[in-house]
Amino acid sequence: MSSPRERARVEQAGGEQAVVSRQGSRGFWPLRDLPVLVWLTATVVVALVHPFVPAPRWLMIHLLMLGAVSHAILVWSRYFTDALLHSAHEDRRGQNRRLLLLNGGVIAVVIGVPSAVWPLTLLGATAVGSAVLWHGWTILRRLRAALPARFGPSVRYYVAAACFLPVGAGLGTALARGLTDPWHTRLVVAHAAVNLLGWVGLTVVGTLVTLWPTMLRTRIAAGAERAAARALPVLVCSVLVTASGASAGLRPLAAIGIAGYVTGLLLTAPAFVDALRRKPPAEFPAWSVLAGLTWLVVTLITLGAGIGAASSWPRVHEVFGWLTPFLAAGFAAQVLLGALSYLVPVALGGGPTTVRAANEVLDRGAPLRLVVTNAGLLLCALPVPSTVRVLASILVLVALASTLPLLLLAVRASRSAKAHPTSARESRRVPLGRPAGQVSGLAATGVALVVMAVAAGVAVDPAAIGGNTASAAAGVTATGKTTTVEVAAHDMRFTPATISVPAGNRLEIVLTNTDGEDVHDLVLETGANSGRLSPGQTARVEVGVVGRDLDGWCSVIGHKQMGMVLTVHVTGAVDAPDTEAGSSGGHAGHQHGPGGNDGDPSHADTDETGDTEPTSATDNLDLMADPSPGWADHDAALPPLPTLPRSRVHRRTFVVRDVVREVAPGVTQRLWTYGGTAPGPVLHGRVGDRFEITLTNDGSVGHSIDFHAGALAPQRPMRTLAPGQSLTYRFRATRAGVWMYHCSTMPMSAHIANGLFGAVVIEPPHLPRVDRSYLLVQSELYLGNQGGEVDVTKLAAEDPDLVVFNGFANQYDHAPLTARVGERVRVWVLDAGPNRPTSFHVVGGQFDTTYAEGTYLLRRGNGGAQSLGLQPAQGGFVELSFPEPGDYPFVSHLMIDAERGAHGLFRVSP
Repeated sequence: MSSPRERARVEQAGGEQAVVSRQGSRGFWPLRDLPVLVWLTATVVVALVHPFVPAPRWLMIHLLMLGAVSHAILVWSRYFTDALLHSAHEDRRGQNRRLLLLNGGVIAVVIGVPSAVWPLTLLGATAVGSAVLWHGWTILRRLRAALPARFGPSVRYYVAAACFLPVGAGLGTALARGLTDPWHTRLVVAHAAVNLLGWVGLTVVGTLVTLWPTMLRTRIAAGAERAAARALPVLVCSVLVTASGASAGLRPLAAIGIAGYVTGLLLTAPAFVDALRRKPPAEFPAWSVLAGLTWLVVTLITLGAGIGAASSWPRVHEVFGWLTPFLAAGFAAQVLLGALSYLVPVALGGGPTTVRAANEVLDRGAPLRLVVTNAGLLLCALPVPSTVRVLASILVLVALASTLPLLLLAVRASRSAKAHPTSARESRRVPLGRPAGQVSGLAATGVALVVMAVAAGVAVDPAAIGGNTASAAAGVTATGKTTTVEVAAHDMRFTPATISVPAGNRLEIVLTNTDGEDVHDLVLETGANSGRLSPGQTARVEVGVVGRDLDGWCSVIGHKQMGMVLTVHVTGAVDAPDTEAGSSGGHAGHQHGPGGNDGDPSHADTDETGDTEPTSATDNLDLMADPSPGWADHDAALPPLPTLPRSRVHRRTFVVRDVVREVAPGVTQRLWTYGGTAPGPVLHGRVGDRFEITLTNDGSVGHSIDFHAGALAPQRPMRTLAPGQSLTYRFRATRAGVWMYHCSTMPMSAHIANGLFGAVVIEPPHLPRVDRSYLLVQSELYLGNQGGEVDVTKLAAEDPDLVVFNGFANQYDHAPLTARVGERVRVWVLDAGPNRPTSFHVVGGQFDTTYAEGTYLLRRGNGGAQSLGLQPAQGGFVELSFPEPGDYPFVSHLMIDAERGAHGLFRVSP
């Protein structure tokens, strides 16, 4: 226990830095921060591989919040308790046990939830909650045993925060059990509110009462401790109200709770602002913490408004899900990294010289890192194209992650300063900080990087590039006047659908996508293009001087065919006749390209500069050719069921992506895919299993998903997602069969034909074991240009170029499915269509079991069958054994379709 004189000196100085330096010189606390760096590194690794191996956003957030942030809270809140209460007792053994219990529990949770092993999740959540309760009880005992201290209210924040995390862990465990809506959505909000606002938020506010002025190297404002004491009950009650309102399904009550929490923060604001006014931030730690607090306040205000304005709890879930990354990266990560950047050098000890050496390392590139992080986050919050959002997210991630190696370098710099004190003292003569010009230069570089991300994102999205490539004037004399027309895109229509403009006037079209779900654009036959617009976005299309009638349309596949067209009608006399370049007939290629892409200049027959026209994919079609080098077949083996006989929860993430894939030898198409393949990932389960599928649209247009294996109202889970949006689709498999899932965004036929479909296999109870089990999904391809998208004209005429199993023509001729003589083989078959039926047949084989649409048509021992007939969206299976070695073709016995690619081989060995 320090002397009263020393205690008074420390309190008057406005912080615990002297205590931190005194205790940190033992080198104990930085070692305990290593798990924080490990958890942060794991978060960065998962985020970096996410674009290639999709991982649930849940995992990244919990690695950061439950792993890194919770470990840091246990270390530093106990540390500040000793500093603020002037206690020298360290309790290393107990602290080590709590940290081991916490980290072991976090590991169990991050393994148990994705693997759907609920007992492991329960064990992990119990360990986490127990460690935090133990931590809170230890702090409470210290508080009760200590003499009255000026900053005792900050310690009470730690005790209150520790009471919330076990509640949040319990809610998380209930969610992992697989609750269905509406309970799942409500408890997600309650769980996040308790953990984020209670556990993390209270700890941060309580710590910054003293740490914030210490970081600014100024005194604590008079009355700061009294303001903190008044704010604590307001904040605690607000968390309880928010969680209770969410759990009970009372949206207004939850919104009131968020508003109350913001009010509690405002009670502590005068002390924060006073310190900021007296000494603005000059180094990375203070700027990072300030940016994090700004994100907290802004996101909470947005969240409260979103909850209050939401029409349903699913809408609340969308708002909360959209804001969660900004709370995690903007608030939690920046506050954590800023606090560590300040505390670690002080805790390393060694005096002002060594602290300065470590601080100089951690302040490297601070303006650049801060600008990239916060400008990138702001860009992600705006309605930008998905490619821009992805690039901005990568910049944010790199900027945040750059602090991790700097922390390690700071430790090395501190040790070097201790080992060579003379050199360190010499370096101290150089003023700390950087010239104003260097600061502005680094900040400008950060802005330039974000701008480059925008430019690169737009450059790789053809729909984002517009411009007039042909004249609309037709030789008319310009009047010098401008006609501006506002047009709304909604529900597959432009309103108004006809625009009248006097001849010779300039025309500007202000297009707004008022659709609540889908992406639209406007392309005129001149090449003027609005670019793809997400819901709520507006663009101005400069048509130029107009002297002839013009046609326009939405170039998103299928939208024109559904009536999304616009006509520009010229009124008044035209001063000059149409020229060949100006006549509407001269641009017919833009309207009716052979690829069926309906006027998208990137897919037109020719462009206005005379470039070579794109190649039709059918020009390269040769079904007898070999696939390209490096081609790999789609694995037709049905993924095995888990050995556990009980029902389980299947959690998967489907990311919609536009990919170019070979669909026949030498033929490529730009497919829309779930997870990069067409058909999409196979789901395999039993009756009673629950499925939680997180769908993220990283494609170029709106998409959705419809699971036939579940029965539920379609309005919310099957709604169209604009690029960048996500939802979680939950259903329980109550009936057996092989079920289709597909995109249900209009025009549905085009979305299915362009690759958005897949299979869910739910096995009937007591299904006999077989030696081999395969899944074949039949679909059709209506080929556009080479590397292009589906030809909607062929699709409307039901004239497919290819009919295929598992996405590639005749692929199992090149990679036959294998079996042995006498083995029982089960073949699951799904007809994904969208239009053609199938009659599945194995040449040289006979089926002794057939099953279709949930019932047995033939059981073993009761005769034989030669084919399994299915209409689109129907499925079943057949079973057979092969009598002798050889190659047994399997086909759709609609023979024209077998000749279009619905053909393969079973290669049977002795």
